[in-house]
Amino acid sequence: MENRRRAHDSPLVEDVAEVLITEACLQQRVRELGAQLSEDYYDMNPLLVCVLKGGYLFLADLTRQLTIRHAIDFMAVSSYGDGTRSSGVVRILKDLDADIGGRHVLVVEDIIDTGHTLAYLLENLHSRQPASVRVCTLLSKPDRREVELAIDYVGFEVPDEFVVGYGLDYAEGYRNLPFIGVLKPEVYS
Repeated sequence: MENRRRAHDSPLVEDVAEVLITEACLQQRVRELGAQLSEDYYDMNPLLVCVLKGGYLFLADLTRQLTIRHAIDFMAVSSYGDGTRSSGVVRILKDLDADIGGRHVLVVEDIIDTGHTLAYLLENLHSRQPASVRVCTLLSKPDRREVELAIDYVGFEVPDEFVVGYGLDYAEGYRNLPFIGVLKPEVYS
């Protein structure tokens, strides 16, 4: 049998100062959100709009928990680059393939920080005349919020720390960690 390293021996894990949300807690909360969304959107065939890249793991797990008919689409927006703080400038890098006119839309986000990116995205989506637009985010950082937003479904509130894992990245790394962790400041300073 070949010698294998254990997951906690990973150099990625060594860059994490603290695990905020374990893999088991993440999966339990995703199951709860899936059940709530299945109830709230019963017989509505919502369009789940995943905000790439960070939201892809959350969306994949969330859709497997839904017991209702639904569709998915993707948008990619950018306001971070390789930095640790939002630049305030939002760009749409990939737009929706589907027409959302008259559809019930659920925006699936990885994290809501200042709210600028989401506010821009919601304004853009509302201009397309959907039947409704709601927001489901895995993580929310209320201490960083600069824009008043209605967030309909929140997985977890997290402190104002730089978090990675479960789709969230720093300079395109750490997305594959199965938990949400705080990145050591020396990694991004």
